[in-house]
Amino acid sequence: MYEYRKFVLAGIALTIVLCYIARLAFLQLTSEEYKSRANDNAFFNNIIFPARGVIYDRNGELLVYNQPAYDIMVIMREINHLDTLDFCNTIGITKAQFDERMELIKDRKKNPGYSTYTQQLFLPQICAEEYGVFQEKLFRFHGFYIRERTIRRYATDHGAHILGDVAEVSPADVEKDEYYSPGDFIGKQGVERSYEQELRGVKGVEVLLRDARGRIQGNYRNGAFDRKPVPGKNLTLSIDTKLQALGERLMEGKMGSIVAIEPSTGEILCMVSAPSYDPHRMEGKQRGAQMMEMQRDPMKPMLNRAISGTYPPGSTFKISQGLTFLQEGIITTSTAYSCSHGFRFAGMKVGCHAHGSPLPLIPAIATSCNSYFCWGLFQMLSNRNKYKTIQDAMTTWKDYMVSMGFGYKLGIDLPGEARGMIPNAEYYDRRLGRWSGLSVISISIGQGEVTLTPLQIANLGATIANRGYYITPHVVKHVEGGHLADSLLVKHHTKVEKKYYDAVVEGMRKAVLGGTCRGANTPMYEVCGKTGTAQNRGHDHSAFMGFAPKDNPKIAIAVYVENGGFGAHFGVPIGALMMEQYINGELSPISEAKAATFQSRHINYGTRER
Repeated sequence: MYEYRKFVLAGIALTIVLCYIARLAFLQLTSEEYKSRANDNAFFNNIIFPARGVIYDRNGELLVYNQPAYDIMVIMREINHLDTLDFCNTIGITKAQFDERMELIKDRKKNPGYSTYTQQLFLPQICAEEYGVFQEKLFRFHGFYIRERTIRRYATDHGAHILGDVAEVSPADVEKDEYYSPGDFIGKQGVERSYEQELRGVKGVEVLLRDARGRIQGNYRNGAFDRKPVPGKNLTLSIDTKLQALGERLMEGKMGSIVAIEPSTGEILCMVSAPSYDPHRMEGKQRGAQMMEMQRDPMKPMLNRAISGTYPPGSTFKISQGLTFLQEGIITTSTAYSCSHGFRFAGMKVGCHAHGSPLPLIPAIATSCNSYFCWGLFQMLSNRNKYKTIQDAMTTWKDYMVSMGFGYKLGIDLPGEARGMIPNAEYYDRRLGRWSGLSVISISIGQGEVTLTPLQIANLGATIANRGYYITPHVVKHVEGGHLADSLLVKHHTKVEKKYYDAVVEGMRKAVLGGTCRGANTPMYEVCGKTGTAQNRGHDHSAFMGFAPKDNPKIAIAVYVENGGFGAHFGVPIGALMMEQYINGELSPISEAKAATFQSRHINYGTRER
């Protein structure tokens, strides 16, 4: 019995020894974690950040560039006899700030992947002067290093919503893309975000050799394993900086948006969201404080109203209705409807201003007759010879609207685009139960449940200018060494035949010659336009949609001024000035005086929350 016990104990001891040997072999030969720690004791991988791509406007004017900056990095395991007070005085922080930062670095919830063996970001973006002072004393602060990088600077005061900004990566960014490490920077808004992969480039690395005490001895094998960084690609935007600057001038003291598009290419010439902010506010270490201040502002200057704001389009929407009714055979260009100060039928009334009656389509567009388009929609939704049910008619109507770029995102190359609202039959079945054409008549004049973004309204202008198609609106004209995504170059044809666009173009031309858009008329070129006065709980919104010249158009534009009153009050004159600036390259002295007047015309919005 004793002899058996001896063999059992010997076997157990041997098994334990073999387990230890196997574990040690695994840790030393297989485990990446221990390989990394062993390498970190012998090598120091100095990450070299690439220069981020710079950004130009369509005329080659520099908008965004890079400036050298420096990060203070720390390897916790290497800190040795640190004179904390001297360290803090050198970089201009307090002891409390030092302790807070150290705790944050060690917090694995806020800093996933933390290791005492790897570099951690202690203080980002110190300037050249601070770097010089710190560099002189660096030998005293074992475990701390300097990492060179660049920060974004803006050469313009305009286009903040388009350009966007960069900031330190979040834990979610690091988890989503292995390219990033804590302390890296990433595009957060605008083209900085949507073209992040093109702009960021590829990191390089310099492999340095350490001695037994961790001191750098030079490049490992004369740099045989080093990798040079690959600079990011430069972007050329479609934005015209002078046009953008004028738009922001004209929208001072107002809330709303201006969007201008080159119809033949889909390139966005300007995108103004008001109120805006100076992009310089998002530079460097001040970004966080500036961003918090703007987020608390009830006027919401950080909201890009051009693509994220949704509004009732008002009478600008009537053009899409006229096209739909023509294509569906509900009307012809000679079909006339009466207007007795508005649409009246079976107890339903939609008001309208004074003008001739009855009138056909082209004068109805020129005078912006509400009654005409109410009758057109009522006839379409009530037509049981053509549509079996009102639901079928409504589905047909909705399909036309979607083909014109409404109800869904257009796919612009900027983050944050809203889709707006185009109601369908299921929506009304669910909301109203039993309903008729009269129940939804207000959608025919761009009211009721219909909402669009200013981008979608401008895109409608581009579609009419092209006589039936649009190209996905986009703000990037060219990517260095590459090309735009195919989705940004596709022609989207509407469900309306080209021949029917001639009538609505003529109506929009007459609106400028003698209708609601007279303020946009000029002898220099033929302007086509449509006003919009969108009802609101407060003062009405002022809108204008148009393009010029009538033939071979160069610019399509939408102007939307919240609580600006009639479309002719703000929308038309602002739109006219913007078209003149782009087509002629400058404003005449008379137009410059008008611009100064509209720049000074502010709207009192109070301090209400929006």
